[in-house]
Amino acid sequence: HNGRDKGLFALHTAVHKMTGLSAARFALHERGLIREGYWADLVLFNPQTVRDIADFKDPQRAAQGIDSVWVNGRLSYADGKPQGERQGRFLPRSGSLREGFADAKAPT
Repeated sequence: HNGRDKGLFALHTAVHKMTGLSAARFALHERGLIREGYWADLVLFNPQTVRDIADFKDPQRAAQGIDSVWVNGRLSYADGKPQGERQGRFLPRSGSLREGFADAKAPT
């Protein structure tokens, strides 16, 4: 919500910082972008209402404005609750973290 409410950056820039830029930074191959052959990790959200409402008393409270989440191409969260088995897995990075800084670029 910082990008939206405070006007820090455009929505597409905020999304890229949390997805493609992070995947490039940590050398998570075939992640962070929507491309053929990449793993389908997707979040369907309402840009007008999305808001992190977790706090110290309830750090696992689900964000507002999130409709659905797909992990590795499988529906993982919908209707305010988890859907079936968790599809996530440990993603080891490869190479040096310095490489990720050079490769990570913001969208234009």
